[in-house]
Amino acid sequence: MSETNRDPASDIVLVEELLGRPPSGRFEVVVRGADGRPIVIRNHPLLDDGTPMPTLYWLCGRDEVVAVSRLEADGGVDRAEAEVDADDLAAAHARYGAERDSLIPADHNGPRPSGGVSGTRTGVKCLHGHYAYFLAGGDDPVGRWVDARLRSTERGSAS
Repeated sequence: MSETNRDPASDIVLVEELLGRPPSGRFEVVVRGADGRPIVIRNHPLLDDGTPMPTLYWLCGRDEVVAVSRLEADGGVDRAEAEVDADDLAAAHARYGAERDSLIPADHNGPRPSGGVSGTRTGVKCLHGHYAYFLAGGDDPVGRWVDARLRSTERGSAS
C-alpha cells in the first residue's frame, strides 16, 4: 500500500465508484493500493452543510471492504470486542476523537461529531472503521486484530 498523491478530481471519481455514491463531504485519500487506487479516505469532520461527520477514516478499497465484511459476518465484531483489551480500545477511541476534533475550526459554533472510531463511544461498532484507522497509521488494537485475521486468512488461502 502506498500514500502517493494524485489529482483530487480523479480521486472524487474513484471514491464515488468505490462507494457507489458521491462522497458526502470533503475528503482526502490517505492510503492507496499498489495500483494507486484509494483504500482509505480521511473525511473532514464537518460536511459542507455543517452536519457532523463522526467517521474520520473510511475504508473504501473494494477488496478490503469485502474481506472485512466477511470477518464481520462471521461474528468478528463480538470476537474483537472480547479479545481486545478494553483499556487499549478506550485509548484508541480517545485518540481518534482527539484527532478528528483537532480538524474542526476553532470558531465552529454548530454541532460537533462525537465518540471515537466510527462515532462509537465504547466497544466495537464497525471493523471497517477500525481497520481504516489502523491502515492510516492509527494506534488501534481492533485494527491490528482485523489485520492479523486478514493476513491469517490470506496465508490459509495461499497454501
